[in-house]
Amino acid sequence: MLTRILGSAVAASPALKRILWRRWYQFLARGYQQTDWTFMNYGYADTDEREGSLILEVADEPDRYSIQLYHAVVAAVDVRDREVLEVGSGRGGGCSYVARYLQPKRILGIDYSENAVALSRKLHAAAAPRLSFQQGDAEALPCEANTFDAVVNVESSHCYGSMERFLGEVSRVLRPGGYFVWADMCQPGQREATREQFRNAGLEMRQEIAITPNVLRALDAVSERKKETIRRQVPKYLLGSFQDFAGVPGTRVYEALRAGEVEYLRCVLQKPAAL
Repeated sequence: MLTRILGSAVAASPALKRILWRRWYQFLARGYQQTDWTFMNYGYADTDEREGSLILEVADEPDRYSIQLYHAVVAAVDVRDREVLEVGSGRGGGCSYVARYLQPKRILGIDYSENAVALSRKLHAAAAPRLSFQQGDAEALPCEANTFDAVVNVESSHCYGSMERFLGEVSRVLRPGGYFVWADMCQPGQREATREQFRNAGLEMRQEIAITPNVLRALDAVSERKKETIRRQVPKYLLGSFQDFAGVPGTRVYEALRAGEVEYLRCVLQKPAAL
């Protein structure tokens, strides 16, 4: 139901799309403040049975698949001792992982939802001194130009009213030679249009990989856990929306990925170095 409503909204008005997504995330952060729910992405699983290859602390094991998606995206570039921005930081789990494991000089998480920012500060205050969160609009980032060595965006850009404005902001805040690491869903017929949007923003493609099989495998692996959590925490009238949002097998989102109607991409792009 949720994806059908939002799909109709974007067709009618990108501005309405932004409003609806913001209200949804405000609702989630306000109403569901569980300390063990810090990720909202679909996850990533190696297709050759190597899930255990990423060594995690015991406390992070329940979030392995979500963390593996962040690792696949962010560790594609070296962020150690670099200044990093995540746009669409959600409940803060991804920023916390990057701060604790990949050792940037600092990482700032920006999210459109004030409630999500407040929750992230509450959940991750002690995670790392180099980690902070701020409310902000992806299409008008509250950051100075040429500030960051890397910008991270994981499964968030489909919520924005204007991909072009967002990418323009990414290019603006990146230092020359800086990297933009991105992962999200799009329709196969939109891939070339997305590439053109990157080019128009002055971002040069360094790597593009379709990871749909990895995402589906992760969704399968956590399906029962997600369904049980949703059943326990969510009122019956919202079960369908939450299951669809979570990508549970059998839902519209999952089946679109499985049928190839939607693909999940991971890209590394770079802002050209100054001449």
